[in-house]
Amino acid sequence: MEVVTHYVYDILEFYKWSLTIADKRVENWPMMSSIFPTLAITLLYLIFLLVGPKYMLNRKPYEFRKTLIVYNFSMVALNFYILKELVLGTTGAGYSYLCQPVNHTNDVNEVRIASALWWYYISKGVEFLDTIFFILRKKFNQVTFLHVYHHCTMFILWWIGVKWVPGGQAFFGANINSFIHVVMYSYYGLAAFGPYMQKYLWWKKYLTIMQMIQFQATMGHTIHSLYTDCPFPAWMHWALIGYTATFIILFGNFYYHAYRRKPSSSHKEGKPVANGTSMVTNGHSKAEEVEENGKRQKKGRAKRE
Repeated sequence: MEVVTHYVYDILEFYKWSLTIADKRVENWPMMSSIFPTLAITLLYLIFLLVGPKYMLNRKPYEFRKTLIVYNFSMVALNFYILKELVLGTTGAGYSYLCQPVNHTNDVNEVRIASALWWYYISKGVEFLDTIFFILRKKFNQVTFLHVYHHCTMFILWWIGVKWVPGGQAFFGANINSFIHVVMYSYYGLAAFGPYMQKYLWWKKYLTIMQMIQFQATMGHTIHSLYTDCPFPAWMHWALIGYTATFIILFGNFYYHAYRRKPSSSHKEGKPVANGTSMVTNGHSKAEEVEENGKRQKKGRAKRE
């Protein structure tokens, strides 16, 4: 017990020391004075993952159609704002896309970039609603390991990013990811309108490809920075390489199962597909389309009779 206590004490002391070298510009911004609010929200998210499905087990799924439309297009607007601010801020500051150290001054463009990255961090907390909507709509097969891993880690890691490096090389991944999320939430928002939109949503496969290219570009950018000895914290470079590698593997596995693997006999018979391979989004699903088409056909037959 004494060893554990000593270990926890050392961690807390290291955390206190690390705060002394954090970016002073952000320390009084909402959620940035301490990591504990971020950890608490993430813990509540994980608790909901456990109790949510049990709560919904014997209840009818919520529809949330209008709510999903508003939510998804609000996320489009938020990510577009982040993207715009990053592009204008980095252009104004003359950022290099190959190597850009962090500038901790109060230059107007640097503060603009830091603010955009803070909003990016906040957006990762808002995205917990993706999972909540899945569970309340009883789309449990969408709450995969990839889904949960992505949401939990991004929120915590971007608190670290904004706390210590709200600028410099950190802008690159956020820039690309914000653009991807504009496209992704546009897809979800359109899908939430219902089955009649399905014929316009043929491009989901290419959205997944864009996400995979994003991770490869981020890894390549980080490796180049290490190779050229870019004056950006090396520990963050190595952490980003390891983290990005996990996404390349997980998204590659998802892409293979969703688009490349030949369907088995169980798929042909209409049995559920494995987690992470179904075409359900947080807006609308293929299964819902079939169900609603069936309802319309029944109504048509009843009228004729």
